[in-house]
Amino acid sequence: MFLLGICLITALSCSKFLNKDIKGVTPADQFYNSSDAALAAVNEAYVELTFTNGTANPLWVFGDVASDDAASGDPAASPDAATIDNFSFSTTNSHLSNEWSNFYEGVTNCNLVLANVPSIVMDTALRSRILGEAHFLRAWYYFMLVNIYGDVPVVLTPLNPAQMQVAQSPAQQIYVSVIEADLKAAWSALPENYSGADVGRATSGAAASLLSKVYLYQEKWDSSLIYSNLVINSNQYSLTKIYAQNFDATHKNNQESIFEVQMIGGQNPNVGDALNQWFAPQEVGGYYCDAPNQNFVDEFDSTAAGVRDPRLDYTVGRDSMPWNNGDLYLKTWSPQTGYLTRKYQQPLSQAPIIGQGSCDYLAIRYADVLLFNAEALNELGQPNAALTPLNLVRKRARESYLYDSSLVGFGTIPVGLLPDVPLVSQGQVRNAIIHERRVEFGFEFHRFFDLMRYAANANIGSGNVNSWINRDGVSTYKYSAATSKFPIPQSERDINKALH
Repeated sequence: MFLLGICLITALSCSKFLNKDIKGVTPADQFYNSSDAALAAVNEAYVELTFTNGTANPLWVFGDVASDDAASGDPAASPDAATIDNFSFSTTNSHLSNEWSNFYEGVTNCNLVLANVPSIVMDTALRSRILGEAHFLRAWYYFMLVNIYGDVPVVLTPLNPAQMQVAQSPAQQIYVSVIEADLKAAWSALPENYSGADVGRATSGAAASLLSKVYLYQEKWDSSLIYSNLVINSNQYSLTKIYAQNFDATHKNNQESIFEVQMIGGQNPNVGDALNQWFAPQEVGGYYCDAPNQNFVDEFDSTAAGVRDPRLDYTVGRDSMPWNNGDLYLKTWSPQTGYLTRKYQQPLSQAPIIGQGSCDYLAIRYADVLLFNAEALNELGQPNAALTPLNLVRKRARESYLYDSSLVGFGTIPVGLLPDVPLVSQGQVRNAIIHERRVEFGFEFHRFFDLMRYAANANIGSGNVNSWINRDGVSTYKYSAATSKFPIPQSERDINKALH
């Protein structure tokens, strides 16, 4: 797949943020002269999505640890994650500066493509696709930046160091003029799918899906519904029969995958998944980070006979339950909570170098779009229609018993397991969607961002959000208005004096 091409260029020396030299030491007018150069340039724009290092892209810290789902893990491995976990961090926190630099590096790589590839004499269809990929990726990076930091500088062209004094733009302006605009450009330029070595690149379906999410975050329900319907009606995607296959290295880029960050173990230079080590037990050389807490475990449904939603054990290592290496999980492996996440982890037989796994990160999958669709329909006053996509997600979860022979009781759906949500009030359907997002996407780095948008929703509010998270005594200070966005790192303020 195309990620192997990235291996050839990630070792190039380049500085962070906006003053990146173009392709190492090669002047732009010499580098951007062929279709191969254009492909190499856009390939590099994907690099900042990857997790080859547990701290260079610490999205798990912001999406999970900052939420009510997780504890930080080994304090020696990531002391700065612990301070984000309890919201005692300072502006010098390494995760704040690392993620800022990482996403702006991605923005810079996209800007280089968009500035230089149009003038290359090459196949016009390929050039259009490459520019579409760059638009999609830049939208992704800015979407993450505004959801972590709020108002941020907007840079849409390559800058030299003398031009780096750029003030923040309002997040809402960035949504409209950058993120939405880039995604519409990407949607019109990208193909529906790829084959062979190009599998994993951004598609028109990925652009439409991210647009639906972007509109959802702004409570533009009509627009979100339009784009989720486009994806659903494209017939390009469907739910896997077994939920766990989405996090299995042997089922990469399956029919549920809409946008998947490609990770390959055993390469030199390394393009493997470091989360395989960061989330693993100390007993196998892991750091037991991003550890699920009891609050999260309690969210999963149970039948009258005590059968739990199968997504619980697909997601969480629980005491005396099967683990990844054919052994039974022990709660002592997670000193903070007793639990570890099973996502992004592989058996040692598949990843003998523990920090170089091959599990991809599913940034967007079809279940996401179904729940975007359900949420938009419900907020538009159509709770009955919202039940159809919502219950498709629940149906797949309960029907794991029909397809996964590893489940006790395989072949028969346990009585009372995950019944369809019935027609109830708009508020009850809203709560059902909120619950479903939490259990369906647990430890996929979405929860904190969901909580923040729920807190801003006039029909939910921060009071309700804080009441949810306090079931096991989690302090409300996590989710006040003041903590809905993280501060710009001090290292950036030291460089960019235009920041206010």
